[in-house]
Amino acid sequence: MTDTKQRLLDGTLTVLGAQGITGVSARSIAAAAGVNQALVFYHYGSLDVLLATACREATRDRVAAYAERFEAVSSLRELLRVGRDLHAAELRAGNVSVLAQMLAAGQHGGRIADTTAEAIQLWVDEIEKVLDRLLADSPVAEIADIPGLARAVAAAFIGVELYEGVNPEGADRALASLDQLAVLVEVVDELGPLARRALKSRIKKVTR
Repeated sequence: MTDTKQRLLDGTLTVLGAQGITGVSARSIAAAAGVNQALVFYHYGSLDVLLATACREATRDRVAAYAERFEAVSSLRELLRVGRDLHAAELRAGNVSVLAQMLAAGQHGGRIADTTAEAIQLWVDEIEKVLDRLLADSPVAEIADIPGLARAVAAAFIGVELYEGVNPEGADRALASLDQLAVLVEVVDELGPLARRALKSRIKKVTR
């Protein structure tokens, strides 16, 4: 990627975080990037394409940066700790504001909606791989839709990120509740063979 194209991507994220979606224009992005605004259209064709590319590339970079930590997760509580660390880092970097703006802009469908969903799916895919590994032998796997659960975890963290802007204490309590659920799953996984068989049998009866 050329230096100019990267500067335009960086400038797009800067404008989104500082001015919101309503502040996004070829002029504002070019000013943030320090280039002529005609280069926006020369390199990306339209603002929507530039926004989509900036969101997708930034998310890929963030996912790649956390890949090793996801691979090393050995419990649900540890997964949530990684999520908390990621949340704090995203907040410091201003990426939570960017996500909020992309979600708002995507409510009417179109390229931005598709790209925002695609970016979130990158995180979902990482979470799903971890859950597949952690819950493979758990009684929870008898009833859990792992792909759905991965989406629920991702959606929960997105909600908490947005909620924290208006109620930090409430957001922290929400994360603490997720941690309590993770503890419950660990307790279930530590049951003896007889108890696990009984639990699996009971789960099957309830979910028929």
